[in-house]
Amino acid sequence: MKADLHPVYPPARIHCACGNSIETRSTRGSFNVEICSNCHPFFTGKYKLMDTQGRIDRFKKKYDGVAKKGTTK
Repeated sequence: MKADLHPVYPPARIHCACGNSIETRSTRGSFNVEICSNCHPFFTGKYKLMDTQGRIDRFKKKYDGVAKKGTTK
């Protein structure tokens, strides 16, 4: 095998803006992130799916009659 082929992979600490700290290993070293799995709304269960501007209602209204017309051939 070739010598010095693999990069250095030392222990690293990732710091989140919420104060959470994660111990891992990285070729990049220690760094800061803005959001992590501890504070992200999707992982904490606070994520809400928003119907912005009634898109679902407009879709149903637009294509409600189309499905009925297509089945009455």
